[in-house]
Amino acid sequence: MSILEVQDLRKTFTRGFSRRKTEAVRGISFSVEPGQIFGFLGPNGAGKTTTIKILMGLIFPTAGRVSVLGAPAGDRAAKARLGYLPENPYFYDYLSAPELLDMVGRIHGLDRGARRKRVGELIERVGLEHAGKRPLRSFSKGMLQRCGLAQALVGDPELVVLDEPMSGLDPLGRKEVRDLILELRDRGKTVFFCTHILADASMLCDRVSFIVRGELKDTGPLGELLSPKVHSVDVVWRAPSQDADAVRTALRERAGEHETTSEGEVLRTTDPDAAQDFVRAVVERGGSIVSVHPHRQSLEELFVSEANADADPDQARTDDKGGRDVA
Repeated sequence: MSILEVQDLRKTFTRGFSRRKTEAVRGISFSVEPGQIFGFLGPNGAGKTTTIKILMGLIFPTAGRVSVLGAPAGDRAAKARLGYLPENPYFYDYLSAPELLDMVGRIHGLDRGARRKRVGELIERVGLEHAGKRPLRSFSKGMLQRCGLAQALVGDPELVVLDEPMSGLDPLGRKEVRDLILELRDRGKTVFFCTHILADASMLCDRVSFIVRGELKDTGPLGELLSPKVHSVDVVWRAPSQDADAVRTALRERAGEHETTSEGEVLRTTDPDAAQDFVRAVVERGGSIVSVHPHRQSLEELFVSEANADADPDQARTDDKGGRDVA
């Protein structure tokens, strides 16, 4: 049974005195299985946050069906079994991080001893021990993001929904959050997160969906979505110690496009067979191969191709003006 299921989901906003309609989500369908890290990818204004707000029961869909943990979106019992970090979390300014987490623990019905233990574990896990009892109003954006992650985990949820969880974090903070997400999966939790930071998605996700202008373009394991075709090959090589100049000149002429780096000479070719022949020629002349690196389609290339496919500039401008609900 899917832990999260979306079928033909649609959301239309009516704005202003002119009652202009903006279709933010246009009939998307996907499912998330237990124990997965599922990435919901798309450019700004694609409909990611609108979809998440519907999943959380914060806004209602215009049409379609949403099931979260086997219950309709917004079901109170299901909400108790999930954790949520919004894109721009807002907390009471004068609470400290321990006080905020204690309050969330009370909402989850934890007793005093369980709250104290859970708060201490999470404060340490997200790296906020140094904050002490400082009020949240003095926190940086990255510290608030860490605090938001901690509050999403207070109830030991089965499903964790994260909207741009790396926002505002430095490289060290992003690595710590990635490690935390992987740790959650190892513990059998399910993580659904939206992002436009493709490096993080590539390292974390078991499956991804691409949403562009409110429409779902692709869903599946990254290995299946990314093209297995080799686009180009880099061969890094070095000439032999004897007759190096003569051999280097001959091999350069054979290589065509090449450059010299600190590691050695580099051949770049779009023909894998030519790269194989060149490696053989280097070895036959007494040279050495440092590395052979084939280039395949990256997540970034797939992302850009999906975003540019069937581009509708007029609709894109309409969506961008629709406000934060369309993000």
